[in-house]
Formats: sequence, structure tokens, C-alpha cells
Amino acid sequence: MTEFKRVHIIAVGGAVMHNMAIALKLKGVEVTGSDDAIYNPSRSNLEKHGLLPKQEGWSVDNVHRNLDAIIVGMHARPDNPELKKARELNIPCYSFPEFMFLNSQQAKRAVVAGSHGKTTITSMLLHSFKQQNKPFNYLVGSKIQGFDCMVGFDNEAKVAIFEGDEYLSSPLDNRSKFLHYKPHVVIITGIAWDHINVFPQYSDYLHTFEKLIRDIQPGGSLIYYAGDTELQQMVAKRPNPSIRYIPYTGLDAEISGGYATLKNRLFQGQKLPFFGAHNIANAESARLAMQELGINGVDFYASLENFQGAARRLQRVYEKANTTVYYDFAHAPSKVAATVKAVRNAFPNRKMIACLELHTFSSINKDFIPYYKGSLDGADKAMVFFDPKVLEHKKMPPLAKEEVIKAFDNQEISIENDKAAVYDFLQAENLDNSVLLLMSSGVLFEEYVKQLNA
Repeated sequence: MTEFKRVHIIAVGGAVMHNMAIALKLKGVEVTGSDDAIYNPSRSNLEKHGLLPKQEGWSVDNVHRNLDAIIVGMHARPDNPELKKARELNIPCYSFPEFMFLNSQQAKRAVVAGSHGKTTITSMLLHSFKQQNKPFNYLVGSKIQGFDCMVGFDNEAKVAIFEGDEYLSSPLDNRSKFLHYKPHVVIITGIAWDHINVFPQYSDYLHTFEKLIRDIQPGGSLIYYAGDTELQQMVAKRPNPSIRYIPYTGLDAEISGGYATLKNRLFQGQKLPFFGAHNIANAESARLAMQELGINGVDFYASLENFQGAARRLQRVYEKANTTVYYDFAHAPSKVAATVKAVRNAFPNRKMIACLELHTFSSINKDFIPYYKGSLDGADKAMVFFDPKVLEHKKMPPLAKEEVIKAFDNQEISIENDKAAVYDFLQAENLDNSVLLLMSSGVLFEEYVKQLNA
């Protein structure tokens, strides 16, 4: 990796940022960090590695001429005093995707992008590469089994695997993060409008993916989901004539008890520890990417037999007798619909209860909520929660329960805006012969999951 001896991270408390701090320290870099608020698990992880700032807040004393670089998290504001001083001293300042690229320029770079499935597919790639005992650099958006850190640098890496986020890079850079990587291999899982606070028009959202395709290096490849209409139209234009376009769909599989068995001729009988048409398609996209990176499909699928997935990606968090509970990060409409459908199909003879927290800016936006129409219809019983305090914090207008019911177009859904009522709803449910699906990008259900496993 590029030689840096001393690095300071502004907004070190973020999920990726604190993992980057840890990864750099493990490589022998002298790392400092600052933030105005640091919560768990970031706080405890930083403390474990001796990286927790002595006090919260910003201080210009953290920035000095002995630093080789500053890495700036999205949480920092453009007028941050530390950032201002760094620029006055001409210290190089990078967003984390810029920094990842800088330290992976000699590697063959693969990026997983799309509106859904990114973390799961990236996790599959990382798991398989680790099984092959080959060095690689990586960045993934969630903690995954077998990896102590969400960021990794290896001086011998000839491959780099990045989860490609379309969100903004830093307070100084409004480009999508994935536009820094200059990839050789790209997976795009599908396109469904999200992040409306930074992509106010759907055309803006589409355009950033078009830019990503054009960024693929000559001779590289785009692996794209053939069932996505937007991708079909985008690919038909051949925005990058110097690459190969590789479509994919899911393989035929038999689903039983929350597991899949492939029926494809080449991988006949191969068992996979997950289910859902979207996850089987995710695995096929990962196989094609691994093929581009030099790993054959048989070895890839065999490596998934002990794949345990990423945290809160259809994660089985409780199972006893005829009761199963899954915890999922699903928050955007397409993710919610796909997850509900997958669980319904996997457990057709059980009562299905689905609980969803609306937590992101888009999900609690009155103009965006109608995109959730029908997404919970596959459940026998459903509950949706939103917190009025989150609306206030994001300076958004109040949201009435009636508006949410109308948006989902389902009069049977229970709508709650009090956390105590959510726990009352869950505690009152008889989970005998049931499957419970908890969906949130926040922390609403974490205490309930702990209680289940106590």
C-alpha cells in the first residue's frame, strides 16, 4: 500500500471510518481520530484498539505538519475546523473511497453496486477469496463472519473487492463513492430510486450508475442483473464500448427449511446456506465476478457451504422448534418486497409476521413512501414503525399514521410511532409455527433480539 506513517481521521466514529482506523493501525500506521459523537459498536471497537479519542469534539491541535494524510468522513461538515486547518497546511485530504483506491492501484479492482444486495454479494466474494487463501484488499458495509474488520489492506494484494456505495463521498466531494475506484469488474444488481436527499430526481440516480459503467477500465466487464428494466435499457446503449457485458439471473434451486439446493447441471446438488430468489441471483453474480478474478465456479459455490452471511442480511437470529426469526437490513421498497417474498416462499406453511422500521430520509419522506405500496402484502400480519423524533431531527414535516397506511395500500397493517408499543406488539404475538421478519436500518429491534436469545 502507499506509504503513510501518520494519518488523522476526521469523523472516526462512522461504521466504515472506525474500521479504516483499525485496519491502518494493524498495518503499522500511526492513527489518530476525532468526532463530535461516537456510539457503540464504534466506541468499544476503537477503545479495544487504543484509538478512542480522549474527548469528543473537534480540535485544531489534532492537525499538524507531521501528518501524511487526512481521511474525511461524510459526517464532518465542510466548515469543520480540523478540515480547514488541514487545507491551510496543504495536508492531503481524502474521502475513504479515494484512500481505498490510492492503496489498491496495483490490484485488479472489483466493485459491487446496485440498489440492493451489495453487502451480501461483497460478503460472498470476500468469504470465497479467504477460502482460497489469496491476499486481497477489501471494503464492505457490514460486519461479516470470519472478518474482524470491515476494511482490509494487504501489501501483497493483487485483487481489491469493494462494496460500491452510490452515496456522496465526503463533505468536499459530492460524487458517488463508487466513482473513485476505476474498476475492472463491476456487478450492478438492479436500480431502484433511493437516497432522494442527494438524488432529488430519478434521472440523477440513474446518471451516477451510467458514470460507473463508463468508468470500467478497458477490457473489463459489467455483470448486470438481466431482469432489471432500467439496467436493460442502460446496457442497450453500450455506454462503454471497451468492456464486456455479462447478464445474469438466478439458477434453478429447491428451497427447503431456509436452505437452497442448486439444480443447475454444472452445480447439481450444491447446497447453499441461504434462500430467496434474490440471494440465489446474488450468488450467481458473485460466481461470474469470481470467474473474472480467476476462481472457477465449482470452487466458488463449494466455498459457500459454510458461508454465514453479513450481519442483518436475512440473518437467522433465533430458531427453536417451529419458530424462526430473521433480522434484515431491508429499508428501501425493493429490498423490503424482495425480503418479504423470499421468507414467504421459504415458509409457505407458517404464519408470517413482518415488522418494518422506516428510518432513512427517503423512507419517511411523504413523496417517497408510496413506493412501498404492496411490499408487505406477503405477510399474514405486519407492523410498520416510524419515530416522530427522527422526523424532527431531520427537519422533516410530521407524518400521520393514516398517510403511512395509505402509502402501503394495506388497511391491515399496524402503524406504530411509539417504541414501547412495538415491544408490546412483539411480546403479544404467539410465535408458535411462525416466522418473524424484523427489518430495519436502525437499532429498533436489537434489544428484542437480545431478549430472544437470553
